[in-house]
Amino acid sequence: MNRRAAAVVALPVACGLLLTGTGCGGKKDSTGAGASPTGSAERQKFAKTRFVANAGLAAGASYQWIIKPYRAGAFRKGADGRTVALVKAGLAGTFAYNRFKAALNNAKGDPTLSKAVAPLSAGVESLKGLTTKFRKGEATDGDAGAFDGVINSVKNAGKDAGAPVTDKVPSYSEIQKG
Repeated sequence: MNRRAAAVVALPVACGLLLTGTGCGGKKDSTGAGASPTGSAERQKFAKTRFVANAGLAAGASYQWIIKPYRAGAFRKGADGRTVALVKAGLAGTFAYNRFKAALNNAKGDPTLSKAVAPLSAGVESLKGLTTKFRKGEATDGDAGAFDGVINSVKNAGKDAGAPVTDKVPSYSEIQKG
């Protein structure tokens, strides 16, 4: 009988704890006015660390498979290995765009970073169309410069906010996975 009585008491107590625990998340700011987190629910754990990791991977991939080959002339018509270089640049561009978007999302979880990085959203969005240009072989000096400019802007914003970004070159298999 004692076991049965304990079970009868334990079940409602456990259910009550579960129900009250799910309702304590707080209210999210639905106005969308501002880039800084308004409540603890919007903050991310290790936001600066995640920002540095994602931005470093994006910068490393861009330099390794887009900027360096472009400067070496690997994308010019008639260049040896041009097709492979263009495919790698397209994949690296997609990977870099994905990681930059993740870095911007991480920056929203830290008040200092969110103020420093928020103006860079438009620059990162501009990279989306550039990956297609690289894949098709239509990239120009300006396109390679745009990647370089966005990379340097994100790095400088991170440095100014106390989160210096260093290049981390991902493996080619990581880029293929996305």
